Amino acid sequence: MSGEQVFVSHAPGDLELVQDLFSTVKNFPFGVHIALEEIESGRSRARLEGRLANSDVVVAVLTERAATSQWINQETGYALAKGIPVLPLYDSEENRGGFIADVEGVAIDRENPSVTIFNLLCRLRSELAPLGALSVPNWYVRFPCTVSNCDHPVTLEIKRSQTKLWKLHQHGQTLSTTCANCGSQYYFDPGTIGYLRRE
Repeated sequence: MSGEQVFVSHAPGDLELVQDLFSTVKNFPFGVHIALEEIESGRSRARLEGRLANSDVVVAVLTERAATSQWINQETGYALAKGIPVLPLYDSEENRGGFIADVEGVAIDRENPSVTIFNLLCRLRSELAPLGALSVPNWYVRFPCTVSNCDHPVTLEIKRSQTKLWKLHQHGQTLSTTCANCGSQYYFDPGTIGYLRRE
């Protein structure tokens, strides 16, 4: 897994929600392109269309605000016409419809975003690395060591299945990795793969 591209289609008013839900997803070695971030950074609509056309998965964030967004309808329709899988991320079943009404998606739990992020990672993992029910795609997060004067690359390998990761999360356990250069240990939440601390 590397080099895959995920395009996130959303209503402008949902940008903060999308950024919260994708904050740890962006740490994986695949591109995550959030539509409004792309536009706000000065990129043209033509470049945004290129990002969409080259995506391996399109995540359509379907909320009440999204119901009236022409961009979500166009971006989702474009993806479907090009044969790009669309993953619905939705507030309510009422917000789903059309060609993606029956596509397996992820419900947004605003009370417990960790559950949403975990389920989103599950679906992305299966879409980007469909190796069968018993296989565990090897995912990883790579980052520079944050110890002063070190910045050696550190890799957190994620070899467990999503089910096992969630059990670790529920039992308050962590994932950890060590910097091979300075020996610093980094800890992550197994449910969201969110950074917790360094020792």
